[in-house]
Amino acid sequence: MKTVILWSVLIGSGVILGGVLLRNRFAFQWLGRICLHLAFASILLYILNLFSGYTHIELPLNAVTVGTVSVLGLPGLAALAALKLWVV
Repeated sequence: MKTVILWSVLIGSGVILGGVLLRNRFAFQWLGRICLHLAFASILLYILNLFSGYTHIELPLNAVTVGTVSVLGLPGLAALAALKLWVV
């Protein structure tokens, strides 16, 4: 019963937040920028994986790596590559 209440509060607050954001006309520009950053991050990770035969660095294309590269940009990509070389 407790989990049902928690999930309903989470879904309800998400719906209310979505309504507030979509009512504002600048929210579409904000969502567009987020989608553009995610697309560029995915493309950068794909290009890095394309050249993995030369660089021997292969990063997975998942939500964590795409999110890191979309927020931090090229320094985030370099940090992930350094972490990959250092840890593994």
